Amino acid sequence: MEDERRPLRLGHITYSNCFPVHARLMDCGAPDGIAITEGIPGVLNGLLDRGEIDVAPSSSIEYARHAGLYRILPDFVIGSRGPVRSILFLSRRDPAELAGATVAMPTASATSVVLLKILLAKKWGVRPRAVWFDQAREDPFAAGADAALFIGDVALRDGLHPEMPFRYDLGAVWWEMTGLPFAFAVWQAAGGSDAQLRDLHRALLDSRMYGTEHRGDLARRWAAHFGFTPAFLDAYWAGLSFELDAPMIEGLRAYYRFAAEIGEIDREPELRWADVGLIEDG
Repeated sequence: MEDERRPLRLGHITYSNCFPVHARLMDCGAPDGIAITEGIPGVLNGLLDRGEIDVAPSSSIEYARHAGLYRILPDFVIGSRGPVRSILFLSRRDPAELAGATVAMPTASATSVVLLKILLAKKWGVRPRAVWFDQAREDPFAAGADAALFIGDVALRDGLHPEMPFRYDLGAVWWEMTGLPFAFAVWQAAGGSDAQLRDLHRALLDSRMYGTEHRGDLARRWAAHFGFTPAFLDAYWAGLSFELDAPMIEGLRAYYRFAAEIGEIDREPELRWADVGLIEDG
C-alpha cells in the first residue's frame, strides 16, 4: 500500500539523447504519480541498483548484470541504426595496433565501454589496458592514454581532440560488423507496481509521440540548454532510434552474446519484460 501511494521514481539522463522519449515530461512537467530524478548514465545505474529510483533509461549492460532483478519496459530504447555521433572513440594509432596500449574509458558510461571492448577484441583483435577517467574534468591524452572513449554530449562537441588521427563512431562500427542496430539504453524497472508501470508506459508513448511531432520546435527551444544550435540538435535527434523493435532486440541479444564471450557478463541473459498489457518477442 505504501508503494502504491508513493510516486513512481523515474530516472532521466541529462544528455540530449534521452530527451525525445521524455520530451513531454520535460517540456510540460511530469504527470501525477511520476517523480523525475536527473543524472548521467553512471549515476542512474547506481540509483536503480540501490533502489533509490524505480525505472530508468539505464545502460543496456546493466540489465545483463541484474537480469534476475530488473524488467525491461517494452517499446523504448536509445539506439542507433548506424552512426550515433555521440559515442566517439579517438586514438593516436590504428586500433589494431593497440595491444598493450592504454585506453581511457569514461566513468559516465557502462554500455559503451563494453561495446568498445567487444569491438577491440572482435573487430580489431586486441585487448589493451583500460583505465578510467572523468570526461567532464580530465584530459586522458594529457595523462598519457593512447586512445580514449567519449560519450554523450561531450562527444558531440566541436573540436574534440582534432589532433587524434583515428576517429570512430561506435554505432557505425557496430553496424558495419554486425548489420544490426545497437541499443545503448533500455528502460529498466527495478520497482513500481504493475499498475504504475502500465501508467508510465502509456505516459512515455504519449511523450515520445509529442517529441516526434514537435521535434523542430523542441530543438529550437531547448538548444541553448544542451549547448547546441537548433539545427544540430534537430538533426542529431533525427538520427537516433527510440523504438525497441524486433531488429533492435536482435542487436541487443547480439551485444549480450559478445559481452559473454569476452567475459564482461557470465552469460547472455533472458529478456524479462514488464507487464504493460503487450505481448513481446522475448
